[in-house]
Amino acid sequence: MSDPEAGLERFVSAIERSVETLPALHRMGRPSMPDPAALALASECFRWICFPGYFGPREGASAGMGPFLGRAIRGLMDALRPELERAAALDGGDPSRAGAWLTGLLQATPAIRALLAEDADEALRADPAARSLEEIILCYPGLHAVMDHRLAHALHGMGVSLVPRMIAEAAHRRTGIDIHPGASIAGGLFIDHGTGVVIGETTVMGRRCRIYQGVTLGALTPDLGPGRPLSRGMKRHPTLEDRVVVYAGATILGGDTVIGEGATINGGVFLTQSVPPGSVVQAPRPELVMKSRS
Repeated sequence: MSDPEAGLERFVSAIERSVETLPALHRMGRPSMPDPAALALASECFRWICFPGYFGPREGASAGMGPFLGRAIRGLMDALRPELERAAALDGGDPSRAGAWLTGLLQATPAIRALLAEDADEALRADPAARSLEEIILCYPGLHAVMDHRLAHALHGMGVSLVPRMIAEAAHRRTGIDIHPGASIAGGLFIDHGTGVVIGETTVMGRRCRIYQGVTLGALTPDLGPGRPLSRGMKRHPTLEDRVVVYAGATILGGDTVIGEGATINGGVFLTQSVPPGSVVQAPRPELVMKSRS
């Protein structure tokens, strides 16, 4: 068996030529990209701020609220500021915008915490398996994904590029729940179990919605005929009004699709049209065949 170490210089030269022929796939010698590890640390510090005493150093929680929050906010600022500066530079903008973005995020944090309180309360109200608010905050991936979404959504709304999407994708890998930072979600969202949930960029969700695993709030494939460019920024994903319940495996598509207040979408439904308030939508029941093994 040949030893790759013996041919190391040859491999380096060959791969270097490959890199040079595909310039879009490298950033060598160009402005650096935001660092996923630093953004993970920023998200963790934000978790401390949102749920102090639940997350963060246990010894810090006993020192008092002010010192604990001061440490968490400092950690958030130290981790996030360089990444926001990199994001601004990628757009050809002024890296000093990072300070204004950080200020905006910290000013928005009390309102974000109020939304998360509604999210946690709705989970306790909706899930008979939940024994306590502590269990929900510590254990429920839906709440963790929504927390990261609310952080990413705040930055997205201020015009920060790339960083919100990186935060969202890290949450997706960790929880199995994919929420685009552009989605607008009111308080009281309960995502039960959550694996396989997809919530697209222009989705709008009202208060106290409940969705289950495998739900897609997605877009229809755009009509890209000859000479028709891809249109960005249009409303492509559905709107769910207040108190909508979407059960496991349902798919709801289209920017013109509105699910009316208090409607229930049963599992396995495929929808591309609006639903009146208070409706129950169900797919045809499959025919079941039971056979004896004997």
